[in-house]
Amino acid sequence: MPVSAARLADDRNDSRFDADTLSAYTATMKVRLKPETETRLHGLAKETSRSPDDLVQDAMAGYPMELADTREMLDKRYDDIANGAVRPVDGERSFSRLRAKGRDRRSTRT
Repeated sequence: MPVSAARLADDRNDSRFDADTLSAYTATMKVRLKPETETRLHGLAKETSRSPDDLVQDAMAGYPMELADTREMLDKRYDDIANGAVRPVDGERSFSRLRAKGRDRRSTRT
């Protein structure tokens, strides 16, 4: 059963969003969910005494901001690596060292 989201948040003060683009999405829309997702949504709605529509609306309103924040963080980290402010770490070597530490700790416990 589709859940309809009334509107996305109209946060015109947030400079990351173009007000004209945002206003294009203030109409009602239908969202089709997998049955297990819908079950979790209705469970959360019951737990929080909020409507499923409100929960979907909040999730959809927050997603673009979260995505923009993540993109900004990744861009800054890439710039730090590119300009030499930080050194990249060899993932395989790091995991090997962690595994060795774990083996050492387990062997000293027995």
